[in-house]
Formats: sequence, C-alpha cells, structure tokens
Amino acid sequence: LKSRIQHYQIIDPSSLEGDKITFGATVSIVDSETEKEETWQIVGEDEADLKQNRISYSSPVAKAIIGKMEGDAVNISTPSGLIEYEILKVEYNSFISF
Repeated sequence: LKSRIQHYQIIDPSSLEGDKITFGATVSIVDSETEKEETWQIVGEDEADLKQNRISYSSPVAKAIIGKMEGDAVNISTPSGLIEYEILKVEYNSFISF
C-alpha cells in the first residue's frame, strides 16, 4: 500500500477539458434500444464505486467509451450480449455524487 501511495497523482477533473472521453470525465450514455440513461464518472481503480456511479478506467465500460465523443455510438459487451449506447454528454467536473 505504501508503494502504491507514493505513485498516486491527484487529478482534479474540473481542471480537465475537451470533447473526448478520458480519465476523470463524467459521461451520460443512453441504451439505443431501451432508452435507459446512465451516468458514470471514470476514476482510478481505488476510487471506483458502483453505488456512486464511479467506474474504473480499466473496466470494460470505460475501455469502450474512452476516446469517444458526444454523439458517438459505442457497442459495449455485457453478460447479456452486445448493447449499443449513444454518448449523450461528456463533462469534466469535480467528483459527483448520486
């Protein structure tokens, strides 16, 4: 744990900007078939918490959307099969709470 802490870098998502999804982004997506919307913030592995809609940058969902932009369609592999989502919104703000 001590060695991991030495390598941590604190990044304030509100200091980031851009159109592409990267670490720290808060992303709203919608299932193209069911129209169910979800919002996730991409965080480090230690900050990930599904109850607070924070997913690790190494999760399958984050890996599928990193580098994408608002309006892009993305296919995400889930246990129930491939689901197509549309990216509705990309924001960079402080940690969110739901």
